[in-house]
Amino acid sequence: MPWTARDRSFLDPAVVARLGTLELKARTIVEGFLSGLHRSPFKGFSVEFAEYRQYIPGDDLSTIDWKVYARSDRFYVKKFEEETNVDCHLMLDVSGSMEYGAHHGMTKFEYGACLAASLGYLMNRQRDGVGLTAFDESIVSMLPASSRPGHLRGLLLTLDRLRTGRETNVSKPLHQLADSLTKRGMVVLISDLLDDPGAVIRGLKHFQFRGTDVLVFHVLDPDEIDFPFDRATRFEDLETREEIMAVPGVVRDHYRKAIDGLIERYRRELGASGIDYQLLNTKEPLELALLSYLSTRSRVM
Repeated sequence: MPWTARDRSFLDPAVVARLGTLELKARTIVEGFLSGLHRSPFKGFSVEFAEYRQYIPGDDLSTIDWKVYARSDRFYVKKFEEETNVDCHLMLDVSGSMEYGAHHGMTKFEYGACLAASLGYLMNRQRDGVGLTAFDESIVSMLPASSRPGHLRGLLLTLDRLRTGRETNVSKPLHQLADSLTKRGMVVLISDLLDDPGAVIRGLKHFQFRGTDVLVFHVLDPDEIDFPFDRATRFEDLETREEIMAVPGVVRDHYRKAIDGLIERYRRELGASGIDYQLLNTKEPLELALLSYLSTRSRVM
């Protein structure tokens, strides 16, 4: 059974933007997502599968979950508790450039914060430890990973209080967090990645060197991807406040080539390094992001 319009409405940024608190948004998104997932072509690939691994010849046959087999036609065994739970660290870019996009219902920052809240809610349901690191040119807020009762609410309140700040330096906070991790886990980066791609990629590879799995959500506004402007426009850098006048028809081809090249470089080089990469358009529903997380999470540990 395909996703219904009602299922997808829980994931539509335009609908989500009209909800109340970030906690309500996260709960509505995740519960709607899981409800639709159970009635979709993805049936069987849900949050519970983070608690299973595929059967390996030699495993005790009594550990096979036959209900899961009936749903998926594959053999899975339940993981032990110590195999299942991991520390997941959310990294959210709060630099000035993330403030763009209010005319589409949600800025990149609002979309990213909503995604981080939803992932935190989903991770908490899996009994994973959840941490949050917000950054611009340095780390501005840091909440260690925990699965203690009440921790999720503290994380959501922290997200609610965040505001966009200064210029971007993605690689510096990446290295800082990588150096601070003491055990294997998972890092989820949410950013527009409008920085030196070479430095960003090196920062992400630092996590791999420390044995940490990485998922990157590259969040861009549709304007930044399509460049739909058709008349002379004054463009402002949201971090430096520098302004420039440009005629879109003159610069469009050059701009599109540059942004397409940036996206392709991240996709190619991160993929070649075994780092999961997902481009997100802030007008698109959040289901793609949540599915990407579940896919990556199912391979961790």
